[in-house]
Amino acid sequence: MEINGLINCIKVLADPTRMKLLDLIKHGTQCNCEFSDALELPPNLISHHLRILRKCGLVETEKDPLDARWVYYNINKKTFIELREFLYEFLDPAEIQPRALSCGPSSSLLAMAEKFSNIKK
Repeated sequence: MEINGLINCIKVLADPTRMKLLDLIKHGTQCNCEFSDALELPPNLISHHLRILRKCGLVETEKDPLDARWVYYNINKKTFIELREFLYEFLDPAEIQPRALSCGPSSSLLAMAEKFSNIKK
């Protein structure tokens, strides 16, 4: 998945209802009626959030082979893995580097202090 898609997934995850839905789906395939019971939300609102989760690729759907009106929701493992790897790499504390100021009033003071310390040596 490209970077913009991963960033979109992060935005999608910023909603508490979508996080609750994903948490339920992580524990096994679910249908819309099960979400209504667990979240105490109207089916149309749940469908709205599920559509957003599907659109960004976090959730996949599967229709019942006997009655296509029944739709089941599963986690898209590939997208979950890509998102986890992206966040792991991006948020790696080992990547944080110290940097000396190169502009602003503080940088002038640091430069003067450095010159002064070199003169004293």
